[in-house]
This record gives sequence, structure tokens and C-alpha cells, in this order.
Amino acid sequence: MPRGSATSREVVARPLVTYALVALNIATFVLVEGAGTPQALARAVCDFGLIPGELTGALPPGTRFPMGDGLVCLTDPGRQLGNVLTSMFLHGSWMHLLGNMWFLWLFGNNIEDSMGRARFVVFYLACGVAAALVQVVVNPRSVVPMVGASGAISGVMGAYLVLYPRVRVYTLLPIGFFITSVALPAWTMLLYWLGLQFVSGLLGSGTAETGGVAFWAHVGGFVTGMALVKLFARPEDVRAHREGDWQPRRVSGRW
Repeated sequence: MPRGSATSREVVARPLVTYALVALNIATFVLVEGAGTPQALARAVCDFGLIPGELTGALPPGTRFPMGDGLVCLTDPGRQLGNVLTSMFLHGSWMHLLGNMWFLWLFGNNIEDSMGRARFVVFYLACGVAAALVQVVVNPRSVVPMVGASGAISGVMGAYLVLYPRVRVYTLLPIGFFITSVALPAWTMLLYWLGLQFVSGLLGSGTAETGGVAFWAHVGGFVTGMALVKLFARPEDVRAHREGDWQPRRVSGRW
């Protein structure tokens, strides 16, 4: 679990988009999903989550599938294109939400700074859409709703790997009954994380066996972020990457 990173250069502007994305995700969970109460959560996931079998047409309209607590959802192919976007602002639990927001907070500020606010918004959404579509392609008949910002945030992490591979990331590491903090190069932590997603995807593909986690969306978002970052980042940051000066800028003294 990363807890921060070592950076050196002063920031150009506050990461307002990162702040706004964190606030929007939290507000959506509280106001739309009823802070995780079963009925409100099930209704939101059914109405605004992305169901692969619905998007591909593999599930006939009106197909019923359980949502837990005796609740069911009916498929409706007409709503699914918009759900590719809305699904990335929903979360299945407080832990799901807080975990995603922590990773976005840690890595999003420097990537936003390297791109600028408008480009970062487009980049973030593009990674989220690509991540969702990868999961749909891998499991086109799935009735497991996809929700969460993980795919988009994976893209941010992929961008961080490209621009700042040698930056030290402080990571909590369990050793027996103790937890210690170690400073690892970003590439070590990020590639380890990507490997876990890839192996987990091979084992379960985001089905019931993996607890419904869309691991291929994580992989797809990460690779998309790596592929797109140089199109969105400022030329001086791309040039610094090529020349080996990979230090991201500092955000208001906090990392």
C-alpha cells in the first residue's frame, strides 16, 4: 500500500481537477448510493453501472439477475452507452471508494500538473472508457455490474510509470506481525501492482470467482495511460523523461 512519494520541484498550479474528482466520487457515493445502504446502492448500480452483457446485447432485454438482499435488476440495453461514463463515479462500498481515492490523491496531482487541467480531464475519462471496454471485450456476457474509478485511476498510474519511474514511493510493507515503510522506485511498486492485476485477471476475469473485481479493466486502463501520456503531457515533462530528469513537482508541500 503506497502512502506517499518523494518529489522535489515546485508545482505550477494546485491540482483542482484531482480535488474535484475526489469530491465528486465521494458526493456520488453519499447522495446517489445512499452511503452504501443496500437498496440505494443496488438501485444506483443497476441504473448507472456498466453491465457487459447489456452493452454487447448478449443479454436479452428484461433479463433478471440478483443484486443481493432479495433485489433484482432488469437489463435495458438502451441505457448502457451513457453508463460507460457514469459507472466510473460509482463504488460498491466505503472501502472501495476510499482505496480508489487514496490512489487518485497520491498519483493524480503530479499527472494533472504535467498535463494541465483540461487535458487531464480528457485523459482521465479516456482511460476510464478504455478500461471499461477492455473488460467488456474479455467478458462480454457478464451480468456482474462494473462500477468504480479504478480503470481511470489505473491510467493515471500508467502515466506515472512513464513519466516518473524512478521517483521513490513510500510503501507500507507487512513483515510478519509488523508493518514497516520502505521507499521503492515507482516502477517497482507500479509494475508489481500491474502484475497482480494481470495474474488475477487470468484466474478469474472479473467474475464471481474474483469477487466481481474487474481486473482486466485495471490492466486496460494502465496500458492506455502508458500509451496516451506523451500525447497529453507538457512537452517539457516528456523531454525530462527522455533526458532522465523524472522528478515530479511538489504540491503545496504535501505529496
